[in-house]
Amino acid sequence: MNVFEPVVSPLSRWLDSGSARRDAWTRRSLVILVMAVLLYASFWLVPTRVLAADPTGTDTLKDNPNMAVNMAWTLITGFLVWFMQLGFAFLGAGLIRSKNQTNYWTKSFMDFCIASLGFWAFGFALMYGGSKLFPGLDVGNGFIGFSGFFLSGTSYDVSTIMMWFFQMVFAATATTIVAGAVAERMKITAYLAYAFVIGALVYPIYGKWIWGGGWLSTLSILGATGAKDFAGSGVVHMVGGLAALIGAAMVGPRIGKFNKDGSPNNIKGHNLPFVVIGTFILFFGWFGFNPGSTLAATDLRISVIAVNTFLAGVTGAVVALYWTFIRTGKMDIIVGCNGCLVGLVGITAPAAFVAPWAAVLIGATAVPFLFVTANIVERVLKVDDAVGAVPVHFGGGLWGLLSVGIFADGTYQGVKGLITGEVGQLLLQLIDIGALVAWVSLTMFVTFWVIRKTIGLRASRSEELLGLDLPEHGIQAYPVEAPAVAGAAETDKA
Repeated sequence: MNVFEPVVSPLSRWLDSGSARRDAWTRRSLVILVMAVLLYASFWLVPTRVLAADPTGTDTLKDNPNMAVNMAWTLITGFLVWFMQLGFAFLGAGLIRSKNQTNYWTKSFMDFCIASLGFWAFGFALMYGGSKLFPGLDVGNGFIGFSGFFLSGTSYDVSTIMMWFFQMVFAATATTIVAGAVAERMKITAYLAYAFVIGALVYPIYGKWIWGGGWLSTLSILGATGAKDFAGSGVVHMVGGLAALIGAAMVGPRIGKFNKDGSPNNIKGHNLPFVVIGTFILFFGWFGFNPGSTLAATDLRISVIAVNTFLAGVTGAVVALYWTFIRTGKMDIIVGCNGCLVGLVGITAPAAFVAPWAAVLIGATAVPFLFVTANIVERVLKVDDAVGAVPVHFGGGLWGLLSVGIFADGTYQGVKGLITGEVGQLLLQLIDIGALVAWVSLTMFVTFWVIRKTIGLRASRSEELLGLDLPEHGIQAYPVEAPAVAGAAETDKA
């Protein structure tokens, strides 16, 4: 026997298998090579001399004795927001078919990993550079930041890094919203490439305009200054929801979603308990999302924010459930879960600025935004959103931004809406919405277009029909025992 046979035979079979397999191997290798180059370049660019502001926290604590409790609060609430990734994973997985479970769980796990690295390397600096909110964030302008890259130099500071972590989990949330909308047909390599771009570029630059001292936060109209988005109805949810709409439109509908006359078919998910579990986890995580955005446990407004969050979520669930019950005579828990989530999305921007009675109205009114947006997406635009991400996050986020300009009562940071007789804040919110739509539409279209033209956006027809688990991962979430193995097992029993 030829001693090289174990190596030569597999290589010969690979060479004989045709150009398709070699091309696929080349594309995969290219993606891995590009990611490796970016990663190593990041480390090369980090300065070897560390000019730290306060990497131990000694000076920070001396200057501000409250910093310990405020930092603990911010980090713990950030942990809650990070845990929401599991909620998104359960929710989306339950709403899609069993043959795509491995693919979906992989996307839900890896998207925040990749987006977080992009946010560490580039996104945080683009978002907060020039804000001077924390050490190392001195350079930037009203549109883009230029300091804080890689958390190096003077941004190697306990306060700055605390802020990075809290904002990173928000960026990861915006990223993962897209996973559900494009589920069951987008290639894993395409999706992960998108995740890096939104975490490193798209989310941070718009976030700069609102939260990083950018132009939208300093714009003044009729006595009101700055568009307000307390915890991210726009920055997180509307950005993610619009990216989801564009991605789903460009990848195309799933096979069998639409009939020849354009009417949609209902492609049912495989696990209802997953949906409810995911909603519970997301609701719990929202108590980090909204109250945590004070960045301070010493800001006692956190009690109002927490209660407003709760009231909007439960009101959305109740209104959606009974709305459907009146129309169909059935209590649909999936609709109830979506109603809860859209209520939570709607209250995210105004949570700190409104009274509890307004939170109930905001949660209730978010439901019509949910249903109207869903109808437009599916029946007018003919876009296949596999889990209903666009109505919840884009529709709910739109209402959240508007509701600040309507219901803000002036008791927190002086933000006043229409109920106080002021119109300036509502006009600022409308400008904010226009800027968000323009920025995300342009950048996400270019992103998905480039991906489609390079590594490809959509799985093949045969892969989609089989399910993406085996073709893209080689692993089934619910493996079926082969008949031969089952037969052998029966023989053993006998």
